Amino acid sequence: MITSEQPTITSTIWDEATEIARPDVSNLITEDDTPVDNQFSEKQMRLLTESLHASWRPGFPFVAMANVGVFVALNRPPVVPDVLLTTHVEPLQDLLDKEHRSYFTWMYDGRVPDIVIEIVSNTKGGEMDTKLRNYQHMGVTWYAVHDPMHHLSSETLSVFKLEREQLQPQIHPSALFEKIGLGLMLWEGVFEGVEGQWLRWCDPAGNLIPTGQERADRLAAKLRELGVDPDSVR
Repeated sequence: MITSEQPTITSTIWDEATEIARPDVSNLITEDDTPVDNQFSEKQMRLLTESLHASWRPGFPFVAMANVGVFVALNRPPVVPDVLLTTHVEPLQDLLDKEHRSYFTWMYDGRVPDIVIEIVSNTKGGEMDTKLRNYQHMGVTWYAVHDPMHHLSSETLSVFKLEREQLQPQIHPSALFEKIGLGLMLWEGVFEGVEGQWLRWCDPAGNLIPTGQERADRLAAKLRELGVDPDSVR
């Protein structure tokens, strides 16, 4: 995915008094239009990103993306996590701009994602070996593997934390990311008309981070309790 042409410097980013070179990414292939592998994975990814954007209010900016390549250097191919979350960085604008279409770490203050999540759909994805080593080398703090059909192990959810430069397995169900104020949990319920077991974000107390539809349903229920028809206030 990396071309053989040498990068050139075309502009600079100013960060207070520090001048940082911005590499030319015009020759990089940032996406290849390969579709996701199954409908469950597509819904699961959307559930994880949509709920954060709809309902999570941590008090600091963040970016949450699905199926977007992460570049840490021009001479290294990207890694494409199913879901990523990076905190304390500002979302980029003009997402059709070449420099904004992938997750270039230098556009996010040099930050790699805090959390990456992989959803296992077969035995060929390398989630427990190749991808784990890639995320470890990148310095990702938390890595979660959701294996709903148990292709790789008997665990539906495996979580790893970077400790002494190694992604170490955490004792299940320890899926709380303390400094971020989020956790992951398995939830039985209906999402977009499909009933099943889903991977969901939760707060440190174990309360689900609701989707936009769940928030709307709760508001409608409260209005009905007050004797107000929610359809009348739309």
